[in-house]
Amino acid sequence: MSIAGNIDHTMLKADASSETIIRYCQEAKEHHFASVCVNSCHVPLVAKELQGSDVKTCCVVGFPLGAMLTCAKAYEAKAAVECGAQEVDMVINIGAAKDGNWDLVREDIQAVVEASSPAIVKVIIETCLLTDEEKVKACQAAEAAGAAFVKTSTGFSTGGATIEDVALMKKTVGDRLQVKASGGIRTPEFAKQLLEAGADRIGAGNGVILL
Repeated sequence: MSIAGNIDHTMLKADASSETIIRYCQEAKEHHFASVCVNSCHVPLVAKELQGSDVKTCCVVGFPLGAMLTCAKAYEAKAAVECGAQEVDMVINIGAAKDGNWDLVREDIQAVVEASSPAIVKVIIETCLLTDEEKVKACQAAEAAGAAFVKTSTGFSTGGATIEDVALMKKTVGDRLQVKASGGIRTPEFAKQLLEAGADRIGAGNGVILL
């Protein structure tokens, strides 16, 4: 059974050229991936390239640190959706999480959720920087704020997805939210293990290899 429909084909490198982005879109259409995930500046190009296909246009917001003003994250999300983004992957305010300021974490997510409508929001909690207790609270904040997914990692910090983190996140959100695993997923075997642990979506820099 193909996992193509679970994959967000992801290109977030700072030096990604238009040629590279177009290639990712072509690969995504060929293999029927769930989405192509890019930095927000590439959304107009991706939306144009994917028009008429079943592949979604996905972008990241407040990436990769999450340490922006809430209004800036919300503005970026709104602008991206107006340019064609159908899914928005945002990074939480990790410093606020470490402070235990869960009201700020929730309000930050909620502002992006509201600004992104009708697009869905996936909330990157950056598991490698959080304790298990903080991971649970971050997932709860994402649910309270109306997000559609919780996501493990940016892939730009000290670690990526783990089976243990995916299982913990799935246990926390149940069937109410979906779970996306991302960061360091480079083999088909690992991708399948993450899906078995509870992931609904896999974010990978080379989705073709995972097939």
